[in-house]
Amino acid sequence: MSAIHLYKQNPDTYQRELLGTITEEQLDFLIENLEEDFEENQEYFLSPDTVEYLREEGADGELLALLEKALEGNEEGVDIFYLTE
Repeated sequence: MSAIHLYKQNPDTYQRELLGTITEEQLDFLIENLEEDFEENQEYFLSPDTVEYLREEGADGELLALLEKALEGNEEGVDIFYLTE
């Protein structure tokens, strides 16, 4: 089984920061509940409203903690994406 790493990307520098590793179930949940920015990649725009929506949809606590970590210092939102390795 491959590891699934969740990252956030700085919109100014395009540097990526590892948020953590997620499970296949958590990834499936994100895919089912979020709209990909582009069809050819696994990128999503995440805002505080998005996190609240995912909480209401039943996201588990570990996933929510990673998503909230992604938003630290940025109230408007960030791009997140995943890579399987």
